[in-house]
Order: sequence, then C-alpha cells, then structure tokens
Amino acid sequence: MFDKLMAAQQKADEIKKRLDTISVIGEVEGGAIRVTATANKAITSIEIDEEFYKGADREEVEELLLTAINKALSQADQVSATEMQAATKDMLGGLGGMFGG
Repeated sequence: MFDKLMAAQQKADEIKKRLDTISVIGEVEGGAIRVTATANKAITSIEIDEEFYKGADREEVEELLLTAINKALSQADQVSATEMQAATKDMLGGLGGMFGG
C-alpha cells in the first residue's frame, strides 16, 4: 500500500510539473489587455495595448485587468482539473484495491 501511495505522490508531482509548462490566456476588449498564466495559476505576463492604455482611465484599466486575470485563472482551473481527472483515472486502475473496488 505504501508503494501505491508513493506512486500517487510521484504522479501528482509529474502533473504539477506538466501544468507549469501549459500556458493559458485571459484577455478582454479584443486583446487590449492580455494576461498569461501557467495552469498552476502563476501569472507569467501582462500585456496592455498602448493605444488602449492611452485612451483608458485608471479605473477602467484596473477593472479590465482584474477580469483578464480571473479569466486566465479560470482557464488554469479547467486545465488543472482535466489533467487531475485523467491522472486519477489512470491511478485508480492501480489503486482500485485501496478503495474497495
């Protein structure tokens, strides 16, 4: 049983490393603000179109930036959940006895 738990932990570590290599993007106003993050929810870049920035007020930029960040993090959640679900399906084949299956 201990070996199976160690294998599960190793698999979780592999998933985390893979999620670090997957990029997700949240953008608003047709790309006026674009936030890129990893599937592990680490923001890697924020781009604001210069023309948009010149014509926008601070409150508008802040509000749209929050929206773009939340979109990126939401996409990261979806990718992460999909990866975990796939891994769990694989692991349950090997760990089925632990769960009475």
